[in-house]
Amino acid sequence: MTEVDARGLSCPIPVVKTKQAMESNPKDDITVMVDSNVAKENVTRLAESKKYSVNTQTTAQKEYKLILKPSA
Repeated sequence: MTEVDARGLSCPIPVVKTKQAMESNPKDDITVMVDSNVAKENVTRLAESKKYSVNTQTTAQKEYKLILKPSA
């Protein structure tokens, strides 16, 4: 599993880092940590456009953990 920690970063950086992880590891599940709703929405849109399924979890600290799974 590949991990991207984009907490504290403003868009478009979380999207850019996620896209780089997708390109470097096309068959891996990717966990992305973000701390803004805008970043969560933008990363989700990117993932769905690349045919990844997205599972979003909200942590107690108002952070989001997105688990991206490539389509089979």
